[in-house]
Amino acid sequence: MTLKTFKSIQAICATSKGVNLLEILFDSATGLITHVGEPTLKQAQVDFYYGEDFLLFAGMGDIHIHAREDQSGKNTYKEDFHSTCCAALNGGVVHVADMPNNPIAPIDDLSYLTKLAIAQSKSEIPFLMYAGIGPQTKPLSFRVPYKVYMGPSIGDLFFKSNADLEAVMPHYRNLSVSFHCEDPEILERNKNQPDHFLARPISAELMATDLAISLIERYHLKGKLCHYSAGEGLNAIRAARLKGIDVTCEVTPQHLYFNEEMIKTLDPREQTFFQMNPPIRGVSDQQKLLQALRNNEIDFLATDHAPHSISEKEKGMSGLPGLDTYAGFVTWLLLNQKIPAEIIAKVTAENPGRFFNQFQTSINQQTNSTSSFGLGMGFLEPHYSASFTILNLAKSSTIKLENLKTKAAWSPFLNTTFPGSLECVFLAGKKI
Repeated sequence: MTLKTFKSIQAICATSKGVNLLEILFDSATGLITHVGEPTLKQAQVDFYYGEDFLLFAGMGDIHIHAREDQSGKNTYKEDFHSTCCAALNGGVVHVADMPNNPIAPIDDLSYLTKLAIAQSKSEIPFLMYAGIGPQTKPLSFRVPYKVYMGPSIGDLFFKSNADLEAVMPHYRNLSVSFHCEDPEILERNKNQPDHFLARPISAELMATDLAISLIERYHLKGKLCHYSAGEGLNAIRAARLKGIDVTCEVTPQHLYFNEEMIKTLDPREQTFFQMNPPIRGVSDQQKLLQALRNNEIDFLATDHAPHSISEKEKGMSGLPGLDTYAGFVTWLLLNQKIPAEIIAKVTAENPGRFFNQFQTSINQQTNSTSSFGLGMGFLEPHYSASFTILNLAKSSTIKLENLKTKAAWSPFLNTTFPGSLECVFLAGKKI
């Protein structure tokens, strides 16, 4: 007796092209979609049916997270590849891209492939990894995304001056480079300010934005600005795009949901838990980011998932965890902020999938992988991964400590009630 591997699902589906009731057929053996179209099966014949209270997206992806694990093992008390996967799936995220600011930073073929092998041995979801750019680094021999820390943040992989950065960037011509936009010289001048908002002023992000865009244009980079927070800086991004410069940007849930004024009403101990780089900005910046998202000007919703321990946060370490709460936050965007589902599909599924997919074949060749797992993320189309994120728009969810999967064991959204919830995820044809 052979097992039935072809499955069917009917649901209201959101893509960047529209929101429609669709029937999706997929092969759970290969994990790939075989057909997408108008419903032909009766409800009783469908393997998985989701009614009008639900909304199905291609599997959501977070292209900016910190899994913390590398070959040193020094930071696995914060998070590791396995716990990252658990937190991601708990938040409706089915693939991630991990940043390189590890104790042993992946900056060459050996360090990159060593870290990748650890991830692939422990990960239950597809992982993409960035390689780091630092003083004296050179590109890897195969195609990967790169990350630049323009100034100091967490870890030792950063530049101390713009001159050092400009000296290295010619080596990365025509490659995909993501920028953490904070000017190192402005940060140095303000490092003794009495609070984090003043120590990392918005001028540091604006100055670094101009330099990053200049480097993207000069060296024909496929550029991305990470965790963007400065409302004023959006004008520079718009102007660059009008010139044909290839620049995209991320925004985080925390920069969209919180603001500086809100945080300053908390007692000092609580305020430290919202500390991140760049800081959460004022109401004006928050509203400009939300409006840019409504205007289809933001490319990625990325958490910058940074799982530090409670004791580290109490001492002022920057970074917030966000994977567990991704889907709940998305329902806030949909239902409270009235962000169209078509835009949500683009920034949570299609653009992250497109980013992920462009590197995966190259990386698989380096590891001699022939599996279809992890190929074709982010689209509800034949031959793409049968990975889906299904939201329940009629059932609210409150973020509770006992429901988190991250090792950090806290969230900036603790006790927040979102208007909807994650119903379930499918990963490569299997319901989780």
